[in-house]
Amino acid sequence: MTNTNFYEKRQYLKSPALETCFLGLQYIYSIFAALLRRYQLLYYPKDGSVEMFDMKNQRTFLRRTKFDELHPEDLFVGNRVNIFSRQLNLTGYGDQYTANKLGSKKERTLAMIKPDAVTKVGNIIQMIYDANLIVTKAKMTKLTWKQAADFYMEHQSKSFFNNLVQFVSSGPVVAMELMGNEAVTTWRKVLGPTDSGVAQKDAANSLRGQFGTDGTKNAGHGSDSLASAARELEFFFPSTTGHGPSNTAKYSDCTCSIIKPHAISEALTGKILKSIIENGFEISALQMFNMDRVNAEEFLEVYKGVVAEYTNMVDELCSGPCMALEIHATDAPRTFREFCGPADPEIARHLRPATLRALYGKNKVQNAIHCTDLPEDGILEVSSSKYHSNVMQGPHSHVLYSVSF
Repeated sequence: MTNTNFYEKRQYLKSPALETCFLGLQYIYSIFAALLRRYQLLYYPKDGSVEMFDMKNQRTFLRRTKFDELHPEDLFVGNRVNIFSRQLNLTGYGDQYTANKLGSKKERTLAMIKPDAVTKVGNIIQMIYDANLIVTKAKMTKLTWKQAADFYMEHQSKSFFNNLVQFVSSGPVVAMELMGNEAVTTWRKVLGPTDSGVAQKDAANSLRGQFGTDGTKNAGHGSDSLASAARELEFFFPSTTGHGPSNTAKYSDCTCSIIKPHAISEALTGKILKSIIENGFEISALQMFNMDRVNAEEFLEVYKGVVAEYTNMVDELCSGPCMALEIHATDAPRTFREFCGPADPEIARHLRPATLRALYGKNKVQNAIHCTDLPEDGILEVSSSKYHSNVMQGPHSHVLYSVSF
């Protein structure tokens, strides 16, 4: 197929009387070839099929094929999707039609859970998903007084500035990047009035109405404009160098857990976190990250040639964002593993129906959550500085092989 025919086909398919298609520009990175390849992706919402065109070689790369794991809500700039084991980064909309349909109202905003509501992180993330927003980045951190003052610099002339900075730096916070239609105003509506007292009267179901105390201890923060969102997101999630404020790992009496990509894409993150906290475990560190295929293979190398599901396990782990957790408790590796339940969710539902995998798992590969297998590995997995900096701080890790599923 020539490039001209490809564009003619796209325009033809966009006719309302025929069939709608969405076109996106995507890059795939080959770690072996050390290069980026540029493709155009067509997505057909009518039957969930996809097609890919190789921009460099001007030819069809993937003929139109049904692919049930991709949905219209996955198609936004900056997202990473996995199509037939190929990781693709969406870098732009292929034409104005697609941009108008998928991206015209899409915004990013900064959401921060303040110290008084960190234990309600599961409830709050569920409220985010219920508002049709998604979490694209997340990190638990503890701000220093200076960092908090820098973050709230626009309020430094206000009478409440010192109290606000003191409070926000008094304990851990959870910073998140939210994506969705009119995300700035949608998130602020979820938050409710700034004064928690007013929120409790006028918006009792809002975040501040449920979890806030007053005008300072009001559970959460939200950017008030797109410009503020850009600045505040850059503060926590720098786009250039560094990782922003450091995370909160404790390295003692802990174990490692990872919420798997399928659970995140199915909006189960909030429910899983809520279940963990309600069952007496402390989430002492949290970070979202993506793993590429080479690292996923290294991560699961112990299972190669041992379990029939190995290839599918690798596919799952690199199919989208994961969330790494440090779980803090007495005898954490043993007690948390018991709470996760058997690796096979069907067995878990029969033998231990209240466990995480029984509640949220689908099968042996998509079983919702990873937990440390051996008690002696709990602290080892989280205390390794390399493990910590790669999983909790960045998207690529080369030392994840010590974690088992």
